[in-house]
Amino acid sequence: MSDVFRELLRKVGSGSHTSKHLTREEAAEATRLMLTQAATPAQIGAFMIAHRIKRPTGEELAGMLDAYDQLGPKLSPIESDLPIVLGSPYDGRSRTAPILPLTALILNAAGCAVILHGGRRMPTKSGIPLVEIWQGLGVDWAPLTLDQTQQVFAQTQFGFVYLPTHFPLADQLVPYREQIGKRPPFATAELFWVPYAGEALIVAGFVHPPTEEMARSAFALRGTQRFMTVKGLEGSCDLPRDRTAIIGIQRPEQEFTRWLLHPRDYGFASDEVPLLPTTELISQLRSVLQGEPSELLEAAVWNGGFYLWQAGQCPDLATGFQTARHLIMSGGAADKLNELTVAVRSIGLNRRLEVALPTAPS
Repeated sequence: MSDVFRELLRKVGSGSHTSKHLTREEAAEATRLMLTQAATPAQIGAFMIAHRIKRPTGEELAGMLDAYDQLGPKLSPIESDLPIVLGSPYDGRSRTAPILPLTALILNAAGCAVILHGGRRMPTKSGIPLVEIWQGLGVDWAPLTLDQTQQVFAQTQFGFVYLPTHFPLADQLVPYREQIGKRPPFATAELFWVPYAGEALIVAGFVHPPTEEMARSAFALRGTQRFMTVKGLEGSCDLPRDRTAIIGIQRPEQEFTRWLLHPRDYGFASDEVPLLPTTELISQLRSVLQGEPSELLEAAVWNGGFYLWQAGQCPDLATGFQTARHLIMSGGAADKLNELTVAVRSIGLNRRLEVALPTAPS
């Protein structure tokens, strides 16, 4: 048992009248003790539920991210324009079709470096995670080591940091989510985490308005000057089409601004595309990449065009939509998927061959 952790637990778990917020340093220490299992299972579970009830502050989230930076993986910078890191809830989707893989391919086809991150199926929603969608599309990120992922990133400007393989310290805390029956504050920190060692444009999806305020506070404390917050579908980065998109934008030496983006103003208003069984979802995504007309294709243009503009790949929003549609209809996004598939398979195969080959006698 960790006596240090017990004192931190006592501070956040003393009840609605006497509990106190942790300092940034205390939150970082508590996170390190949980990630390294220096705290006992009883202590970790108690802390997660107590912190959930108390609600984390921006300062506490900054400390949690400090610990993630210290103990977690990072992709190294490559020669490219400013990469875009797209952060979505790790417990996946259960109601609406994910657009993010299509958005990422459109961005990448336009020359933008893209970094995604996530895990396996995860409580409490246990929806379809990004890694399963990519596997269905023929890109299996799960077996790649961090070095192999770095090779893919350098070759294609596309990287995926996968929690079970690349950050097992964090992945071993996932079962607690099932046991406590609630998302712990780690689920919020994951939205803001950046597993990249260079400067990037961070996009964090969210559901509840307080999450945006926590993001702004945590980023300010950590000196992060480029980020976006998106009230997206199921807390993701996917822009909605059945309601106004609420977007916050922070740029260096500029004040934080909030945008209300109305899809009807651009001809994209529609009901959201429902989530179908995985095999049907993959078929839908492939149909979009083949340029077949559908509501999912329109959702991809809506999202791809907006993010192309925000990533600096297009001068205005109208051009972003035109470019996104062209990259789909011309086969550019599909070509990127093929390039990514070949790169991941070849680098993974080379590694398996190296492991299989016997060591030469000395």
